[in-house]
Amino acid sequence: MRALADQATRDRIRGDLDASLIVEAAAGTGKTTELVARIVALVRSGRTTLDRILSLTFTDLAAGEMKLRLRSELETARSGAGSEERDRLTGALERLEAAPIGTIHSFCADLLRERPVEARVDPVFEVAAGEEQDRLFDQAFDAWFQRAIADPPEGVRRLLRRKLRPGEPAPRELLRQAGRDLSEHRDFSGAWRRDAFDREAGLQQIVARLSEIGELAARAQRPDDWAAQSVMGIGRWVAELRRRESMRVRDLDGLEAELHELCRRRLWHWRGGGKWFAKDLEKAAVLARRDAVKAELEAFLDRCDADLAACLREELRTLCDAYEDLKRGAGCLDFLDLLVRARDLVRDDASVRTELSRRFTHVLVDEFQDTDPLQAEILLLIASADPAESAWRNSRPAPGKLFVVGDPKQSIYRFRRADIALYEDVKQLMLAGGAELLHLTTSFRSVPAIQQAVNAGFSGRMQGGTQASYVPLDPFRGNLEGQPAVVALPAPKIYGEREKVANFRIEQSYPDAVAAFVDWLVTKSGWRVSERDRAEPVPVEARHVCLLFKRMRNYEGDLTRAYVRALEARRIPHVLVGGRSYHAREEVLAMRVAATAIESPDDELAVFAALKGPLFALGDDALVLFRERHGRLHPLRKRPEAAGAAEAEVFDALALLGELHLRRNRRPIAGTLSRLLDATRAHAGIAMRPAGEQSLGNVLRVLDLARRFEAAGASSFRAFVDRLASDAERGESAEAPVVEEGTEGVRIMSVHRAKGLEFPVVVLCDPCAPPAPRKPSRLVDPERRVWAMSLANCAPAELLDDAPALLQRDREEGVRVAYVAATRARDLLVVPAIADEEPDAWLEPLNAAIYPAPLTRGPPGAAPGCPPFGKEAVLDRPEGMFGALAVPPGLHRPQAGAHQVVWWDPRVLELEREVENWLRERDLLLVDEGAARPTAQAHQRWQQRRSAAIEEGARPSLLVDTATARSLPAIAGERVELAAVEIRDFSRPRGRRFGSLVHAVLAETDLRAGPEAVGGVARAQARLVGATPEEVDAAARAASAALAHPLLRRAAAAVDCRREEPVVHRLEDGTLLEGVVDLAFREGGEWVIVDFKTDARPDSHPQYAAQLQLYCRAITAATGLPARAALLAV
Repeated sequence: MRALADQATRDRIRGDLDASLIVEAAAGTGKTTELVARIVALVRSGRTTLDRILSLTFTDLAAGEMKLRLRSELETARSGAGSEERDRLTGALERLEAAPIGTIHSFCADLLRERPVEARVDPVFEVAAGEEQDRLFDQAFDAWFQRAIADPPEGVRRLLRRKLRPGEPAPRELLRQAGRDLSEHRDFSGAWRRDAFDREAGLQQIVARLSEIGELAARAQRPDDWAAQSVMGIGRWVAELRRRESMRVRDLDGLEAELHELCRRRLWHWRGGGKWFAKDLEKAAVLARRDAVKAELEAFLDRCDADLAACLREELRTLCDAYEDLKRGAGCLDFLDLLVRARDLVRDDASVRTELSRRFTHVLVDEFQDTDPLQAEILLLIASADPAESAWRNSRPAPGKLFVVGDPKQSIYRFRRADIALYEDVKQLMLAGGAELLHLTTSFRSVPAIQQAVNAGFSGRMQGGTQASYVPLDPFRGNLEGQPAVVALPAPKIYGEREKVANFRIEQSYPDAVAAFVDWLVTKSGWRVSERDRAEPVPVEARHVCLLFKRMRNYEGDLTRAYVRALEARRIPHVLVGGRSYHAREEVLAMRVAATAIESPDDELAVFAALKGPLFALGDDALVLFRERHGRLHPLRKRPEAAGAAEAEVFDALALLGELHLRRNRRPIAGTLSRLLDATRAHAGIAMRPAGEQSLGNVLRVLDLARRFEAAGASSFRAFVDRLASDAERGESAEAPVVEEGTEGVRIMSVHRAKGLEFPVVVLCDPCAPPAPRKPSRLVDPERRVWAMSLANCAPAELLDDAPALLQRDREEGVRVAYVAATRARDLLVVPAIADEEPDAWLEPLNAAIYPAPLTRGPPGAAPGCPPFGKEAVLDRPEGMFGALAVPPGLHRPQAGAHQVVWWDPRVLELEREVENWLRERDLLLVDEGAARPTAQAHQRWQQRRSAAIEEGARPSLLVDTATARSLPAIAGERVELAAVEIRDFSRPRGRRFGSLVHAVLAETDLRAGPEAVGGVARAQARLVGATPEEVDAAARAASAALAHPLLRRAAAAVDCRREEPVVHRLEDGTLLEGVVDLAFREGGEWVIVDFKTDARPDSHPQYAAQLQLYCRAITAATGLPARAALLAV
């Protein structure tokens, strides 16, 4: 077995037990394995016993895995040890379950329970985590909000006036989240700065500046121009404000809210075309003045927000105090309490430090980059060589006592208080105290091609300073032959209405491409992947695939929903881990509505929705008839004896809801919901729906939520209904997967949740996620005890003062998030791409490792293990737009790295597949071997005949194609004459609109016309295409130059000359070819075909020649005369 590149480091970890070590371990390098090996070496050497080694990691799951690995390693070491060592290892195995191995929170909880008096906590306190913590905080917030609404303080009053846009959280939810954020950082008690601010004077000045811009609207010479429309919109806003204020005094809070809404309007981005806005007033000057006012408005609103943030922070202190009171009354401590109380106990009590120092001879910490300031303080005080030292920054660890392992490149939890600056600070303190820094670089996880891509992408983006320093990964495994390891999956459709790459089009098309690729990968590829417990690779399955997101929501809602729907359409099993679309799904909404109807029978709208929903599925006719004959839909109404058969099913449904209502608080909540499902036979009905397993799993998850809600101490059915409603409003229930945890399928999760995990196949999603927030996210200053962050979308002054540096920190963390995402893959990494340009999004660090150099994007190589690819990776590139620098599908060598990347062809995927519900019903029917089977088989045969008939009917009897489309894949045959006008202005306008205008002028102008007549035609045609004055002038000059060319002089003298002539021709394969010839004239027994092109270099596009050859064939077939072609560059 070959030696590892970092073998010396691994030997020191296991052998140099008297040294304090800081080990920076890259992704997949086996840092937990080395930590366990050091524990075994310590026990084996006799330096200590297992119960005196404090081993801490980040999560309970990681702690459990560490214990399992430790048991295995202890058993292995014991089998080859001498008698004395065997006794030590046997003793360690006997004490393993009681060993202090866990999370920092579990250690703090144990410490507080040992010394409740000194820590001043309830001796039998409970840890309030998850739902119990949410319940206590919501209880405190509800009471606080009612008081705030009754007499709103300044901050709350100003926030409540803000206008909402669709999809934005309500002010109540903004206040709740702000209070929750402050409560999570209540140990940072330093005050936020609130500068003196004359809001009224600022509002007056901004309105005056807006009025100045609005007054320019009257001078616009073209009111329909976009720049004029922008100024007119501002003027209308000012006029409406003046009209209202003429009747009442100025509403400062309302005006502030209106200015926020005005600042977000699109009119600030309208520019229009042309040089002049008005006589003697250039448009550039107007736009500059408008943009300057926009900058003033944004700066003023930033000051308003900073003032509001500081105000809210003080007003929300009472909420945090109320939350603390509720916890004390319930005898609970949350996670922050555990850390704060334990820190205070260790820092303030010398006897506790002394006892802990004697108890623990060694402290080993995993994932140290995720340590927050409180945790670092506790650990350094425990490991200190001098227990009398109470200041953690002055403490120095005893030699060999402290061993920490982490990876600063994976520090992505700043929002959880773990900042890379703190990690670097603690590292420098340890190094100053005698610790040594080591690096683990050999990654056992990924194949070499993925490692090379990661090294190429991130080595230049992590250069130290405030960012982590990059250490390249060294390979261990080999590549899997016959298949790629890195795939660039282009978004199929990327162009918006203005013929530019548009993020919304990418976001619309990419989920379908991902699902189609996963479908191909699982069902058709034949590719193999590795598994930890198997020596040989296995065929790839859905359970091997993970879709990773930087964010799970954007401004439009849940990002994962489109991916889930695309997977469901292809019947690919999947598990949504932490998504927020759970409560928005139809089956979960139906359960929530039914629960509301059970709890509130007087809510007729809820009752109606429950009866009409998928559980009861009553039709409109039955419900309308019932309402007409019997009045209100009420579950507790008595059933009349004269009720007809048509109303019977409605009465039966109401009776069920009424019975469940009466007994809802006499049976378990889950029992009531189970009774509803059983009575309506919902299990079978839901299972037969599209993606029935996932839908049924969602419904059963509601029952599980009910059980957990009761287990937390709540027993009221009403409280559960209210909890469902509040979770749905906030988009919560993050722990609710789409299917049960045991179900195997594609995992869908965020990068933060995937940290510490690995998958054979990783598909990176959300290609348009920004690399960093628009405004700084937070400022952390442990010395001043200040944690500044946005509250209710308002950034405090501390964030604005140092915005460039803080934004740089956010961008650096975004790079680390991309690194964590890319290093989760073992065998295949799929990266989103845009074939026509390199995106500046969250995966931008990987661009150099994915995109070939612009000048080497020529014919690609054959992609191993892939289907035959075409030549284009974009499905919606506008006609006439040719991506000269677009990356074609195939095997490419990227700009950086020694690896190769396969650029996929979306055309080989089955895109835009619709859900086929009948397939699900057929599969369920065919499972039955009894009397239903013949009927099911007959149904299947009918479906086959139906599909055949549809296919036959969809086959066109006449294939029609255009000459332009037909020429794109064609190779020109005979060469055509290339000609150009005498003078071409390459600085003139370009684009499709300009080309259309030139063609229209040449089609309508007399071939003998002079420049004045040509200009008149150009102005007339400009109105039809909406051309700018610059385009009109340039088109007139281009057309005049074309008319002076010998080709058009000959055409003017020809007996038979035709312009914009439609042609139709049947090709050899039966396709009917259609096209329009720009100019054709007969000369000397032959036709001359002329095509006008306004491109800078039309000779660089061979498809133009192919198009002209098609026209020549069509005219020759129609007239019997030979034809030759000429391409005229205008």
